[in-house]
Amino acid sequence: MQVLIYLFYIIIAIIILLFMVLVHELGHYIAGRILKFNITEFSIGFGKPIFQRKNKRGELISLRIFPLGGYCAFKGEDDEQEKPSIDSFNAQKPWKRIIVFLAGITMNFITAVIFSLILLCAVGYDVPQIKTNYIQLNNQTYTQTQLQEGDVVTHIDGTKIDFAFGETFQTLISNKQNEALTFINNTYGGMENAPDGQLEGYSFEATVIRNGDAQEIEMTYQIIRTYKDDGITLSSENMYLCFSYSPYTYSFVEAMARCWEMAFGFAWIVLKSLWLLITFQLPISAVGGPISTISMIATATQTNWLNILILIPAISANLAIFNLLPIPALDGAHVVFTTIEWIRKKPIKRSTENKIHFIGLCVLFAFVIIVDILHFIL
Repeated sequence: MQVLIYLFYIIIAIIILLFMVLVHELGHYIAGRILKFNITEFSIGFGKPIFQRKNKRGELISLRIFPLGGYCAFKGEDDEQEKPSIDSFNAQKPWKRIIVFLAGITMNFITAVIFSLILLCAVGYDVPQIKTNYIQLNNQTYTQTQLQEGDVVTHIDGTKIDFAFGETFQTLISNKQNEALTFINNTYGGMENAPDGQLEGYSFEATVIRNGDAQEIEMTYQIIRTYKDDGITLSSENMYLCFSYSPYTYSFVEAMARCWEMAFGFAWIVLKSLWLLITFQLPISAVGGPISTISMIATATQTNWLNILILIPAISANLAIFNLLPIPALDGAHVVFTTIEWIRKKPIKRSTENKIHFIGLCVLFAFVIIVDILHFIL
């Protein structure tokens, strides 16, 4: 039964990935249509076709057996003729071809923006809002006195709460807890010697939005001990900030203002990860190919359906950045070759360019297979 349930989520993950591919290729298709390019086929997936149909313009619409990619094929796109026919792809002006190449990337980024907007309005993401300024333990109520219910926390000690351009709330609070423990060790010689209640001498500042205004407040930890029924034997001791929170859900206007920054944030994380990978600060096993991506989507979706709202903008931004890279066979490399042609007033030999892209495609396929294998065995 568990296998069938997981298989269901695998199917959902494949549908999500197909949606991403569809969005990307739709960008090429729309730009091609607007600029009057001759489109021969619009395909989702590779390999043997399982569905094909020609529309009234003579364009072949295909669904192929391997749903891990896709393409929008233009007439004469891979021709090696130095003087292509007038209606072929390579006969079009370089600036038009560059727009077509960048259109898929643009559509991926727009998708990241739209789903970031939906995510922020529906469930929020990284910015916390205070639900209660107290917790109840040992039949007692402990309060974070300066906080109020409804406060939106934006900064901790001046550091912005932002998953991409700042720090996450969980990371900042964890850092403050470590600082508090260091303070306790230096001041009292350990938690066991510290007095119950509010931790005197250590606090940190938080910036909150309250009734539309930014305010600085002081947060403090409290040391709370619990005892067994005899009231003497210590059961546990810990530090608490004494409040509960949930992600802040934005109004539509607020989300419109932040969704662009959020989409750029997802893209920035991809760029940082690429840099860490290139500089050997991130192991190659941390990178996933299509199979591991599908597995990750399935697992996250099975955990909580709302994770789809996070995965779609994150993967969309990932695809946008990945396809922008100047790696042969990717859109970024096509833009580079077309730009060189535009500057030189003549193209690099078409046969040479096609060979470079074919080799790049083979290397990419080999790479994603290797990283998928490493992802599962390491």
